[in-house]
Amino acid sequence: MNQPPLPTLIKGHILRFKANPFENPIEDAVILESTGAILLRGDKIAKIGQFSDLSALYPQAHVVDYGDKIVMAGFVDAHVHYPQTGIIASWGKRLIDWLNSYTFPEEMRFGELGYAQDISKAYLDFITAHGTTTVASYCTIHPQSVDAFFTEAQARNMCVVAGKTCMDRNAPEGLRDTAQSAYDDSAALLGKWHKQDRLHYAITPRFSPTSTPEQLEAMGALWDANPTCLMQTHLSEQIDEIAWVKELFPDARDYLDTYEQFGLLGERGLYGHAIHLEPREKDRLKETGAGLVHCPTSNMFIGSGLFQTAALAQAGHRIGLATDTGGGSSFSMLRTMAAAYEIGQLNHTPLHAAQLLWLATVGSAQTLHLEHEIGNIREGHFADLVVLDLGSTPEIKQRSMRANDLWEAIFPTIMMGDDRAIHDVWIAGRSVTQ
Repeated sequence: MNQPPLPTLIKGHILRFKANPFENPIEDAVILESTGAILLRGDKIAKIGQFSDLSALYPQAHVVDYGDKIVMAGFVDAHVHYPQTGIIASWGKRLIDWLNSYTFPEEMRFGELGYAQDISKAYLDFITAHGTTTVASYCTIHPQSVDAFFTEAQARNMCVVAGKTCMDRNAPEGLRDTAQSAYDDSAALLGKWHKQDRLHYAITPRFSPTSTPEQLEAMGALWDANPTCLMQTHLSEQIDEIAWVKELFPDARDYLDTYEQFGLLGERGLYGHAIHLEPREKDRLKETGAGLVHCPTSNMFIGSGLFQTAALAQAGHRIGLATDTGGGSSFSMLRTMAAAYEIGQLNHTPLHAAQLLWLATVGSAQTLHLEHEIGNIREGHFADLVVLDLGSTPEIKQRSMRANDLWEAIFPTIMMGDDRAIHDVWIAGRSVTQ
């Protein structure tokens, strides 16, 4: 008779959240157990506590000792374009020029399954090395781009969200579908992949300028028929983009209305960027409980504007954080947190390190409606973890050693850290980087 595998006991400085640090004092929102431990059984977190207590209860457990390193939930990246991996950090232009010059030509290549498979593997390798364990990605109009991404993520037992991008106008020949084919292809992919293992499908109209009213209506009908799915799109990224939307939809009250009138506004909606929002848009997004996704490196790289993180969070909006690869200029959620801090400073509302870590974990998980299984260290959650080295470079180490408290020690890694700060990554109870 086969015996069940022994549990794993992870020892280190365990950091987890018990409340939202935008709504509660930091000391009431975060738990740090400096001699803590996490007991893993299979792919889940079974218990959390002090190492002395858990090691006594489970003397046969396999112990992984991370010493004084920080163990926390893996990063959750709530908005990316994995097909843009190959064009990241292309010389900056405005959004529409950037799409036409770099994005659309690269996305044309994903009609070839082998190319989509190669980029899927490379992309997931990159983000894992940076401590990201869950991502929500746009694919291309090609169904094989979705198949390649989900297949690679499934092989790694990763929790991911993805969907076929739908565009039937204002895009090159070969990158346009139709209202009907977008519906049919999306419905078939949804039926094939949604909730298979740790995979989640997102209905994905790119943004209003590249979809006709007929296609937006079709996507709204598909979402209505599949309400457990997420829907992801872009909203109010740049001023000139908003002006273009007004030209294309002259009867719409505002940018958000180009989605709302076609059934594409809801609690399970993800709206990337959301920088230049009108008062009505803020009210409707808040009322419906929709998710806003802050993409700070992208917003700076393409010159889009300053997302109002603190004001929107204090107003009760659901907010996630994202690299927005490849408009974003890094695969790293550490770099993304640093950029979010910098934008906060420009808004005269600097974000605390705890708030940045929250956005990159629990906040993003909440926007994806996956907070019941990822984004925090909690019993019953999947054991998706990142182990942070707060002395990963001499420059960071000398600053961290002068710290007077935990947050002063963590902050240099947020601001200056890269993949060298990622000591280890666990996905579904398995170390994948050591």
